[in-house]
Amino acid sequence: MEVETPAAALAAGDELRRLLAATLSPDKAAVDAAAAGLDRVAADPRFPLAILAVAAGDGDQGIRVAAATYLKNYTRRNLEGSLSSSGVYKEFRDQLAQALLQVEPAILRVLIEVFRQVVEKDFVKENLWPELIPQLKLVLQNSNLVGQGQHPEWNTINALKVLQAIVRPFQYFLNPQVAKEPVPQQLEQIAAEILVPLQVTFRHFTDKVLLSPDGIKLEYEQLLLITCKCMYFTVRSYMPSRIKQILPSFCKDMFRILDSLNFSSLPEDGATMRLKVAKRCLIICCTLVTRHRKHADDQMPRIVNCAIKISKQSINLSKLDSLPNRICSLAFDVISRVLETGPGWRLVSPHFSSLLDSAIFPALALNERDIAEWEEDTDEYMQKNLPSELDDISGWTEDLFTARKSAINLLGVIALSKGPPVASAASKRKKGDKSKGKSERSSIGELLVIPFLSKFPIPSHGEDASSMTVHNYFGVLMAYGGLQDFLTEKKDLTVTLIRNRILPLYSLDPCSPYLISTANWVIGQLALCLPEAMNANIYHCLMKALTIEDVEDITCYPVCASASGAIAELIENGYAPPDWLVLLQAVVKRISTGDENESALLFKLLGTIVEGGQEKVLPHIPEIVFNIACLIMKLLPPAPEPWPQVVEQGFAALVAMAQAWESSAPDENKKHEKMVWQSGQSAISRTFSSVLRKAWLLPTEVTELNFSSALPPPSCVNDASVLLEFIMRSVTCVEEAASMKVFELVAVWADTIAYWDSWEEMEDQGVFNTIKEAINFHQSFDFTGFFLKMLPSQSESDSQSSVIGRVSNFVTRATAAYPSATWRACSCIHTLLHAPNFYLGIEDARKDLAVSFAKAAFSRLESVSDSPAGIWKPLVLAISSCYICYPDAIEQVLHNYDGNGYAIWTSALAQVSSTSFSPGLSSASEIKLAVLTLAKVVERLLAHSMGGTKVLQDCYTSLMESCIHLKEVEEDGDNEDDDGDEDTFFECEDEDTEDDDEDSDDDDVREETEEEFLERYALAAAGESIEVVEEGDIDEETQDIELGSLDEVDIQQVVLSLMQNQPALQAQTLPDSLVERITETFPEYGHLFKVHRLA
Repeated sequence: MEVETPAAALAAGDELRRLLAATLSPDKAAVDAAAAGLDRVAADPRFPLAILAVAAGDGDQGIRVAAATYLKNYTRRNLEGSLSSSGVYKEFRDQLAQALLQVEPAILRVLIEVFRQVVEKDFVKENLWPELIPQLKLVLQNSNLVGQGQHPEWNTINALKVLQAIVRPFQYFLNPQVAKEPVPQQLEQIAAEILVPLQVTFRHFTDKVLLSPDGIKLEYEQLLLITCKCMYFTVRSYMPSRIKQILPSFCKDMFRILDSLNFSSLPEDGATMRLKVAKRCLIICCTLVTRHRKHADDQMPRIVNCAIKISKQSINLSKLDSLPNRICSLAFDVISRVLETGPGWRLVSPHFSSLLDSAIFPALALNERDIAEWEEDTDEYMQKNLPSELDDISGWTEDLFTARKSAINLLGVIALSKGPPVASAASKRKKGDKSKGKSERSSIGELLVIPFLSKFPIPSHGEDASSMTVHNYFGVLMAYGGLQDFLTEKKDLTVTLIRNRILPLYSLDPCSPYLISTANWVIGQLALCLPEAMNANIYHCLMKALTIEDVEDITCYPVCASASGAIAELIENGYAPPDWLVLLQAVVKRISTGDENESALLFKLLGTIVEGGQEKVLPHIPEIVFNIACLIMKLLPPAPEPWPQVVEQGFAALVAMAQAWESSAPDENKKHEKMVWQSGQSAISRTFSSVLRKAWLLPTEVTELNFSSALPPPSCVNDASVLLEFIMRSVTCVEEAASMKVFELVAVWADTIAYWDSWEEMEDQGVFNTIKEAINFHQSFDFTGFFLKMLPSQSESDSQSSVIGRVSNFVTRATAAYPSATWRACSCIHTLLHAPNFYLGIEDARKDLAVSFAKAAFSRLESVSDSPAGIWKPLVLAISSCYICYPDAIEQVLHNYDGNGYAIWTSALAQVSSTSFSPGLSSASEIKLAVLTLAKVVERLLAHSMGGTKVLQDCYTSLMESCIHLKEVEEDGDNEDDDGDEDTFFECEDEDTEDDDEDSDDDDVREETEEEFLERYALAAAGESIEVVEEGDIDEETQDIELGSLDEVDIQQVVLSLMQNQPALQAQTLPDSLVERITETFPEYGHLFKVHRLA
């Protein structure tokens, strides 16, 4: 593409517009052809300038947006490479900045993303754009709304958007691991040259917005909003020195904006921008209180007054939309944060009574919007009004988003705060007596909050939702739920409140569903501190709520859902219902009669009951499994569509019951119990088989007739895998496997996971476990080699593959997923290579698997090879298993990686096998594999005349260390039990210490200083960095891997034979300490090491 001459540029622009227009076509072929054409012309060095000219020029806006979007993606792909190194890059950068000042909003939104990438690289990271800030300062001074018409083409809003993009990266610490990171030079420059002068403009805009006769100046309000965002990004982490100077003036203007808010009437259509400005001002206030107290102390009284004034408008919340609600929420959050600071008590305590009466309680009371949401969107109602995430009441809680949640949080903070010291005459201590005379401090919860809530009476019989008494008592219950932390410390008060203020609600006739659902929620919130003597009465009330029917035209779904959650909390905290069967039957009955949302919640409760009931519910599990399975099969969609949530929760409940049953297996010597248990296992397996056949096989039959793809949906793959694992483990004969169609189920399951790419750490473990159980099943019952036969795939590709091949494809892809998946995948690699019956004629399939596994494992190893990491071990051992099986093929595969892949792997193998590596080899099977592989590597290195090289020396040293390690592990297998006893002793000591610490006086806890906060922040950031590199399951760092026939190899004989048959090893030297350990551990090797000692 030639663009050097005007004519060529015009032709190139026309060609670009034609290609971009084609990308908007509904014809997929035309779009693909246009995309390929754009990729071709993008190879020209001047392409960025040409497509920028299209995006910023005249013409059809759709084509220009497409040009800007393509440029954004092009920049993302090439900025670190060809784009930044090209000769036109500086010209492109300057033209981009100029274009941003003039384009309309639709184009600006896309091009600003391009600019943000350039700024982050050139200005923030590399500081290679010194002229940027002076030029932007000049542009702002002469833009259309600030200057006197000197450059009307420079849009002030656009210029501020550019400033916002420049300052945005500084909202986070650039070097978070540095405790006292100085303010970046670039940010100091922005503050001095732009933000300080901009303060005068900000005040001017504020005057125009607040004093204008018409009350609405949308353009100026937008400028205020962008300026506030720029200021927020500037001070969120840092505090530039020049910002400290203008902070009082800026805060004064913010307070004027906040004081102008009035929610007594519905906001006008054009007032949204003003509300957004106010929201951003409150977010800045939160930041100043949290991060920059010493610079904002003078502003704290005004911050508190503004926040309190806004919070007292919560009485109007039922009439307001989400944005005013969010503003009230932030006002409550500001007060909470101030109250957690040193001067917080002095500033906020005078307002406690008025806050409770005029701000907090109105936000908690039932209103018309709540009743409407209850009927129109019960899930939204529950999320807003029955929150489960208020476990930690704190002034530092972020993003509560609704005024009610923030009010609950503030109430909890107030209740936990201590009142002024009260010293009685009896408490006056004598001189030198430090044990007496400590001032007694009562919490505000006791002095003010509880008495305030107690003045609201319980509704009487027959009062409906329109009653003010019901509205107010709803607020009382919401308040009790937010006092969880306070009430946990006041057990006697909790008993009184439950007995006198909550349980009587369940006796009202009729019961108000709004109150009962909230009472259920309160009980769930207070489950940790409920007295044991009241549990039975509480449980009876919750069971009544669980089985409540709809009241006239009011749905009782939130009542049932909150009762379900409260019962689950009781059980999880150790309460045992008087009759588990009655509870199970009630839940199953409710599931069968309720709607899908309700049933999904009750399935969760069912899982909790099974886990909590243990042996009390075990006899009922086969029957419950059957009933639940019947319900699930009715809810399964007839065609392969994604399953609804209720089905997914049903599968989760079946998994909980399967795991509970398996964990209850009696000892072999208890023959009668074992026989009963096996009978139940068989019944459960048949039921699970019916469910999976309905889910996987029947939809397949339907889709073969009606759809192009016969593969069932990948819903609940992990849970369904657990059920399949249970079935395979229960099979005792081939006939039983045939009757439950196990082979067919395994084939469909393997096809489903073959191209799985929705990796989630907790959601995939069942698949890996099922893979190993499938191999066990194959060894025991697959007499015809079904797992190795080529079967037609049910996917659209219509290809053929074996069960082993499909599973192996999943494992290969898993090596590149998250670290825990890599550990599990590598464990499966050993199983797949060494366990299946690769009979004659299928050996090539095994070789193909080994090559595929080795490629995948080495690719992952290469990606983390910069520094030793824990994930090296599973990857190195996986390659070792492949290498032991086919050394020539795997060596060739590794050599194909830039010619040094083999050296990288052998070096990593030597490191992982050494005693200094962590996590080192720990199980006997891991060490055996390492010894066998090292012996083979040493032998082949010598065969390639590599004696005397460092890699041979390292491998030989690690080989001998591993031999000693293996002998020690085999001889000292019982040491873990002894260590466990010692650990228990020390753990007990630690617990005692913790108890002693808890008894200590914590009244003198001081506020964390800024320096301490930054130090803690840096340590946390460093810890997260390490965790990312070392992430992986600790439980999986020690694993017994499958070695198949290799497990029978005489390791000592292999090593001895190597040393005897390879005279060249005599030339290798070993450290004296290692030679001494070898001769002590293996005296028969002594004569071979006489020449190995170092001089």
